[in-house]
Amino acid sequence: MPDKHHANGVRARNIVSKRHVSMPLKGHMGEDLHIDVEMTGGDPLLHKKAAPPGGTMSSFRLIRFLFYGITVCLAFLLILVTLNNTWPLKSAGHTTNSLDHVSVALGVQERTHAVVLDAGSTGSRVLAFTFFKSRSGGGDGRNVVAKGPLSFIANNSSYDNSLKLDDELWHEVKPGLSSFADDPVKGAESLLPLLKLAKERIPEQYWSSTPLVLKATAGLRLLPDEKAEALLLEVKKVLSNSGFHTTENSVGIMDGRDEGIFSWFTVNYLLDRITGTPKDTLVALDLGGGSTQITFVPMEDDTVRGTPADYLTTISLLHKNLNLYTHSYLGLGLMAARKAILVQHRGEDGIIHSPCVNPIVDHQWTYGGETYTIRGPEVPKYQEVRGQAGRLSENRPVADYKECVKTCMAIIKEQVHAPKELKAREVIAFSYFFDRATERGLIDPFKGGVLTMQELLNAATQTCSIPNVEQPLACLDLTFITTLLTSGYGLQGTNTLKLYKRIDNHEVSWALGLAFHVINNGI
Repeated sequence: MPDKHHANGVRARNIVSKRHVSMPLKGHMGEDLHIDVEMTGGDPLLHKKAAPPGGTMSSFRLIRFLFYGITVCLAFLLILVTLNNTWPLKSAGHTTNSLDHVSVALGVQERTHAVVLDAGSTGSRVLAFTFFKSRSGGGDGRNVVAKGPLSFIANNSSYDNSLKLDDELWHEVKPGLSSFADDPVKGAESLLPLLKLAKERIPEQYWSSTPLVLKATAGLRLLPDEKAEALLLEVKKVLSNSGFHTTENSVGIMDGRDEGIFSWFTVNYLLDRITGTPKDTLVALDLGGGSTQITFVPMEDDTVRGTPADYLTTISLLHKNLNLYTHSYLGLGLMAARKAILVQHRGEDGIIHSPCVNPIVDHQWTYGGETYTIRGPEVPKYQEVRGQAGRLSENRPVADYKECVKTCMAIIKEQVHAPKELKAREVIAFSYFFDRATERGLIDPFKGGVLTMQELLNAATQTCSIPNVEQPLACLDLTFITTLLTSGYGLQGTNTLKLYKRIDNHEVSWALGLAFHVINNGI
């Protein structure tokens, strides 16, 4: 007959044995009585000792499984971290990822910072960068010893000390430093709000090790030497008391060639073109207020042979040498070009009557400490506009686009070299190129976009045909830009331009390239 303590006739496994226990009791007469009580299941402690595999042994197996699982996961994590940080297997992207943050926590990478002040002709900007950097000996030959739980991985010659961009602050104040040419103390003080923002973004414990540099561009290049030097002297005093790391070389005027190279690096780095082949890199066109730069890697022998020698240079980038075509045209920035174009039509009374300006315009414009009175041509030009829906036609006052082109050509043609291969390359344009395209509604002001040269040319002619006192110099600006790109650089109507102000939420600026330089090479 089946036992009531088991199913299907099989005795339950937790019943170990039967035993008899004698329990002494007192009877009613006082005599001792011994009653045998049958016990089942045995002593619980004896039961545990006698348990077959499946009790404590199952727990042991679980612990062992967890131990092996954790070990495998840690090993896998170490492999991923190593691959993520070892050249050439590392992630080629410019941004940090979750493994980079793990690497920082484990000591394989470290946070490093740089602050760059861009003293442009129209405004001063602060850019405060946070990078993740591999803590190791690397391609630059230095032996940087890592500290942390994974230092045995980081101290490996396979690491290259490359940087990944994790965070960036950008802010601008106006006017530019050059506007304080007659009051250098006030000019230096205009930078204090920018330094305050940088200190708020970078933790205080990093200040003393964070390089701080200020580089002035064409705005100060165009000032008399004594005024520029007076400004830079006061700026040095302000920066030396900032708490950041500075040296005698922290403040200065940037060479136009360096400006072009650093801008080229920035856009190609943010578009992840640096780690590819040279032919995948983009041509960088930067249009500032006082100067404009062109920089690219020449791929055709004809370009190298037909280019002035001082337009060519060599840089070292990611363990390889690159030949670069780079030149800065001082005086062909948008504001400087405005002046050069306008003064060609200044009369004896000092009033400017420009074909690039609509006849209805009467505008005051200040640049370089001088104020100009600008009007349309003395002999106005009109364009007949046919009426629609029963409306009468009208003669609309317009700027003289063709004459404006000739005026622009006068300052461009003799200066600008046109590399033939430019027409077959990808081109990215930024700064005022981007600004003027967005003002005309040609591209998204936040995302940027791509335009053909023909679209830009059409926008220029249309702008010159519409009276607009709110943007009195729009015709001039767009005509100069299109003339520079076509008659200057030789681009044609079917060529496209990538136009951006920000890439992946980072500002398109030479400052990022300079930050790389000072972190890797010192100020």
